[in-house]
Amino acid sequence: MVTIPAIHSLAEAAERARARGRPPVHQWTPDFTGDIDMRIGRDGTWFYQGTPISRPGMVALFASILRREGERHFLVTPVEKVGITVEDAPFLAVDVEAEGEGPAQNLTFTTNLGERAIAGAEHPIRIETDPETGEPAPYVTVRDGLEARIDRKSFYRMVEHGCHRDGWFGLWSGGAFFRVIASKDMP
Repeated sequence: MVTIPAIHSLAEAAERARARGRPPVHQWTPDFTGDIDMRIGRDGTWFYQGTPISRPGMVALFASILRREGERHFLVTPVEKVGITVEDAPFLAVDVEAEGEGPAQNLTFTTNLGERAIAGAEHPIRIETDPETGEPAPYVTVRDGLEARIDRKSFYRMVEHGCHRDGWFGLWSGGAFFRVIASKDMP
């Protein structure tokens, strides 16, 4: 487990990198330093040593140096790479705006940290279904393989813009069609 001073050096490195624009996290290849007691809850709340991080700027700073490798998430600087726990997805999509119709439609998602992504080939939408409850769990890729879980109100607003195609109910965005549910399985 990495100690408290590491969290301060991570914040300082992230702030320096962020001052120059979005940090080029994908270019940094430091050695793995260890895991730290940082967690992103299912509701998008960031915790450090069990305590919520209440400063939005600090959360945005850490989010700017977040990277996903396989199923693991890391905070990365040019000299350090530490593992953190993500309960579901690191971001929460809290709003969606639709523009256009059919194949020309764009769905723009906004996360709890103010990042925006237009769903499409680079920012796909995926729907997982809980096998026991049948409850959908929708996600959109925000950047570099990092996903946002789409909140309930945004999901309902999003499906208002859906249509049927090739036996599926789904959504057009960014020139791509994203399947939500087989038409035959709809109530």
